[in-house]
Amino acid sequence: MNKKTSKPMSSLAAATLRDLSSSDIQKKLAASILSQAKTNKVTSENMESIASSALKSNKYNDLTKQLAASALSQSTKKPWEK
Repeated sequence: MNKKTSKPMSSLAAATLRDLSSSDIQKKLAASILSQAKTNKVTSENMESIASSALKSNKYNDLTKQLAASALSQSTKKPWEK
């Protein structure tokens, strides 16, 4: 069974998309998260790569990392799979 986006995370993602100061990567991650709310969709390989890179980088803030972690948590891939 696939994980679903939680209501608090859906709200955060929606607020991120509405915020004019949100970065492009934040908007991409937020859109991915919202596309998985109330569906059986999972994070795409491209979005997994973006989210993983964001989590590993020191240049992104806590919001970006929170969105990235949520997107990755909805992946069907296991961390040890490439």
